[in-house]
Amino acid sequence: MATQWSHDQVQALGVRTDLTTAGQVLGISRATVYELAKRDQLPFPVLRLGKKYVVPVNGLMEALGMSSSQPIPAA
Repeated sequence: MATQWSHDQVQALGVRTDLTTAGQVLGISRATVYELAKRDQLPFPVLRLGKKYVVPVNGLMEALGMSSSQPIPAA
């Protein structure tokens, strides 16, 4: 069963998170989120630091329109 992420849960991730967790927030698989990152097709900023992808949580929240504490349903 897919998890729904609330505003507070996403905000609790801190300043940044990894790409896998960002994919979980979106409700998409690890393989899919990595493929979309490689194609630069994600709706939020993704930074490549060496071999790692880093996602600024603020950008993720903005892309999801998380301005309230209502949960965002996973796909």
